[in-house]
Amino acid sequence: MKENDKKEYSSKILERIDEPKNLGLITKEKAKEFNLKLLSSDYESNAGDSIRLYWAVDKQSNIIMDAKFQSFGSGIIIALNDMMTELCIGKTVEKASKITKTDVEFALRDRPEIPAMNIQELYDKTLNFVVIKKVALSYTEVDVSSFDDDYLVCECARVNLGDIKSAIKQFDLKTIEDIGQITKAGIFCKSCQKEGGLEEKEIYLTDILEYTRKEIDEQKQKEQERSQIDFESLSKEEKLKLIDEVLDEDVRPMLVMDGGNMEILDLVESKPHYDLYIRYLGACSGCSSGSMGTLYAIESILQDKVFVDLRVLPI
Repeated sequence: MKENDKKEYSSKILERIDEPKNLGLITKEKAKEFNLKLLSSDYESNAGDSIRLYWAVDKQSNIIMDAKFQSFGSGIIIALNDMMTELCIGKTVEKASKITKTDVEFALRDRPEIPAMNIQELYDKTLNFVVIKKVALSYTEVDVSSFDDDYLVCECARVNLGDIKSAIKQFDLKTIEDIGQITKAGIFCKSCQKEGGLEEKEIYLTDILEYTRKEIDEQKQKEQERSQIDFESLSKEEKLKLIDEVLDEDVRPMLVMDGGNMEILDLVESKPHYDLYIRYLGACSGCSSGSMGTLYAIESILQDKVFVDLRVLPI
């Protein structure tokens, strides 16, 4: 920057051109360490400058505890983005989303009555406030469960939501790249990978991955808790409740898909076994597999997740 050009800017701007205070990134690991929710979003202007904004947000108060940015642009753009990012810190997500160019320029003044830079230049320069709106909108978690499993997530590869969730669970996928290798979703135009791509989507692979990994972790936690339960020490009502929970999670959805269901009639202690009497409902009633393959599957699941000597007897 030429010496004459430097005189047109406040000393605060010049300091941030040389040494931005908030340039960098916030990792998921760092945010998790402090129990904060990490948000990020990208924006690229027609002028060619781009920015990625990171917020680490307290989940209870909605306050932005830390903010960082990565940017490609001129020195003045870096300085403006640096102050824009700093003004987000300590504000709620709602208040930060209302920050304006005027707020940024005023914060960069050396004296309140003297503008930090030429006002016309301020409005000519591309200050990416769109990215603030985008990252603020992403704060509300996407309810993946509200989308039908047939919902087409990746139009390029024609991959639906159900197939992606199944792949994550079956192959224990942990990254967007893993999903692409197995399902081909997100490997072409990449719009469905995360917010900020070529096309805006209702739901992204990042949302699905986060939601499904959370489901997997919660299921593992439940199974761990169940494994520590002494089944025989439970009351009959507690035993039936535990069995019913496992049936709801692992058996009934399978039966409902085929137009059937089942109900528990009784649980009878018959040392060293416990006999669970059930009745098939709907399409399962009278089905030949009800006394063969389906029965074996139900019994195996309950023996694995509830009690090893549990027998299932259909009536």
